[in-house]
Amino acid sequence: MWQRVPRAEDGRVTEIITGLQMSPLEILALLGAAALVVARWLPSAARPRVTIAAGAVLVPSAIVLCVVGIRWQMLPVLAGAALALPFAVSPVIRRRTGRPAWRARWWLALPGSAACIGLIATGPSAAWAFPIPVFPEPSGHFAVGTRVMQWTDPNRPETATADPHDRRTVVVQLWYPAHKSPAGSQRAQYLGRTEQEAHTVSDALARYAGLPAFLVDGVPRAHTHAVFNAPVADKGGRFPIVLFSPGLGGVRTQNTAWAEELASNGYVVAALDHPYDSAAVVLADSRTINTKIVSTGNDDKDNKRAAETTAIRAADLSFTLTQLGRLDRGQIDNPLTGRLNTGRAAVTGHSLGGSAALQAARQDRRFDAIINLDGYPRDSNLRPYHQPALALTQTITPKTDPRYIPRLTKVLKLSTATSYRLTIPGAAHLTFTDAPLYLPPVPSMVGSLGRTESPHIVAATTLAFLDTTLRHKPGNLAAALSAYGNLSLYHPDNSH
Repeated sequence: MWQRVPRAEDGRVTEIITGLQMSPLEILALLGAAALVVARWLPSAARPRVTIAAGAVLVPSAIVLCVVGIRWQMLPVLAGAALALPFAVSPVIRRRTGRPAWRARWWLALPGSAACIGLIATGPSAAWAFPIPVFPEPSGHFAVGTRVMQWTDPNRPETATADPHDRRTVVVQLWYPAHKSPAGSQRAQYLGRTEQEAHTVSDALARYAGLPAFLVDGVPRAHTHAVFNAPVADKGGRFPIVLFSPGLGGVRTQNTAWAEELASNGYVVAALDHPYDSAAVVLADSRTINTKIVSTGNDDKDNKRAAETTAIRAADLSFTLTQLGRLDRGQIDNPLTGRLNTGRAAVTGHSLGGSAALQAARQDRRFDAIINLDGYPRDSNLRPYHQPALALTQTITPKTDPRYIPRLTKVLKLSTATSYRLTIPGAAHLTFTDAPLYLPPVPSMVGSLGRTESPHIVAATTLAFLDTTLRHKPGNLAAALSAYGNLSLYHPDNSH
């Protein structure tokens, strides 16, 4: 599952090579810079040839990188090369002018060479830690298309503003089964419809996480596997629907790898941006709404605010399902009209979005299944609900909120259908998002499963659950889930 296959654009000099986390052009610049430093330690006869060859590789590579957009990870490489360049070029120039070559003694040159190599080595290390994300190839039979819509609910006021006429608006991105696009078709920008939107969202995410924006400036450069507005696949009948709500301060695109995998397997994924609590929402008129939610430091106030936000999100999810029904019936003009199976719909979410999914399902019986990706249930009105639920949780440690698992267990036991809690060894809170693809592989941050295995496990487990609950495919779901972690089952007829 999810083996990356060669693509037409892989020959481009700016295409990131998986594993190395650098493009061919960046690798050439790196090798040229290293050769300049090494030239100092070569025999006199070899030094000029190596220096000239290194410069012939380094200088054009650096120029092209500056033209196409240089990453900050390459700056220490160029700095190391700049420090080494005068010492490498000077002997060559002096030799060509007939003057005797001067060469510093080894004990003077060694610290300088070590400093240059240290700077140059920082480049690939930083590129590995903060790469441009390379998305796993979707494993399903369908190609993937995507499109973005904006809908306003005339029946709900926007409580985050003082304008009494303001109405609640959501931005929804769909990933859907599509016709295979022609070779060379432009793949969708990650994080936004345009590069400008992607940078706006990336900067907002960095601010929300407390990171300097430059550390993740490679993220908005990424492209996914979907193609914007690709023709809908003519096979597959009506596609089940999976609605998704991101985490607090998250954005609709934060689980793109997961959404593309589901779409390639015949689902339509509808992910929401929730204005005023998503990190940044770029509206159709180009206005940007940034989050208004910040921690107060007071647990009671923060918990109350989280519960209020969860309720708003739950209403957003129900409204979106209503709009998708109108779209399917042709009341909203869209190529997906007549292709959505609104009678088979799952509601999902990560973190606070997972809490919103649970609450939306309890309030809206149109949802047939629930997936909660490591979300603490915030619904204060706990009552039985009829849908089966799958809760994926990070590894439980002494630092885990002691209220989390008991609260989640209590909620899962309220379902009148069999529900599942799967604790995945090596998972952290951000394992269930795209974050492992572009953040440093620090276990406390993104878990210890790695950049390949993290999205694979999330997709495999959720697909198994959706195939069983929405498509009623036969098979042993408990056994399939148990292969990935520690499974707890909650049957409606007992309390274990």
